[in-house]
Amino acid sequence: MRLTVALLLALAFAAPAVAQNAAPKGDAVAGDTKNSMCEGCHGVTGYRTAYPDVYQVPKIGGQSPAYIVKALEAYKSGERSHPSMQGIARSLSAQDMADFAAYYGGAK
Repeated sequence: MRLTVALLLALAFAAPAVAQNAAPKGDAVAGDTKNSMCEGCHGVTGYRTAYPDVYQVPKIGGQSPAYIVKALEAYKSGERSHPSMQGIARSLSAQDMADFAAYYGGAK
């Protein structure tokens, strides 16, 4: 009986801590208002940019929000290497990433 009570108490105190560490819920409207730094490459016709050289840019509209967040986290940590994306991702909070993911995940 004591073990059961101890386990229930441990779970009761652990649940709020787990909830605090959960990923933030993305807001597509907020993502749209923060989008200016993304549109310069990911919003251009043909998904090509010309700086510093002409290269293809991934189309992120319609991608899975979870994939977008994971990619941004990988750029932020240095796991993915692209100088522009690393610089941008390092400036983003977890909420920013969730907002961009909600915006682009719902885009066509």
